[in-house]
Amino acid sequence: MDSTTPKCFYEELPKDTLVVGNFKAEQYDAAISGFSKNPDLSIFISVDEVFDNDHRVVGQKARSEGKFTFTAADAGDHKICFTPSHATTGGGWLSSGGPSGGIKLTLDLVIGETSNIESTDKGKIQGIVQKVKDLNSRLQDIRREQTFQREREAEFRDQSESTNSRVVRWTLIQLVVLGVTCAWQLSHLRAFFIKQKLT
Repeated sequence: MDSTTPKCFYEELPKDTLVVGNFKAEQYDAAISGFSKNPDLSIFISVDEVFDNDHRVVGQKARSEGKFTFTAADAGDHKICFTPSHATTGGGWLSSGGPSGGIKLTLDLVIGETSNIESTDKGKIQGIVQKVKDLNSRLQDIRREQTFQREREAEFRDQSESTNSRVVRWTLIQLVVLGVTCAWQLSHLRAFFIKQKLT
């Protein structure tokens, strides 16, 4: 089989089934008479829904080693294909080593077992959870700071209103005292001038 010919297999999947595939493609190296990793080798992964006129669910190009994930939208047969490209030596797919050359594909497919997927990505999830906790704690600190600032602002506003009311009160008292003093002085001066006229 030619090295650019897709290698396909069929998998019947129930609806809403999560599928995770880990793959590794190795190319036959005549120098070592065995399979080895080729950095120039890339794999195109495609998943088609056979029951839905070969509707493509996944179409992804990856290096010779990688991972793909998809969820079956409906129940039925799914065609999963791997197509190699940029292979430097001739030959085709091989399931075991041999002198004729080719490409060997190792595939680990996890179907519908979210526990395995969760355990694989547990480190990433823990990191995200920790970041969310840190963000929540920072948000709580910001809320406490805002509450404190609002309380200080209310206290300052009350003090300002109290000071303003005292200033107005003292101003009124001073005006009353000044008015009384002026009235007393005027009456005293009038009485003084009247006395001066009489004498």
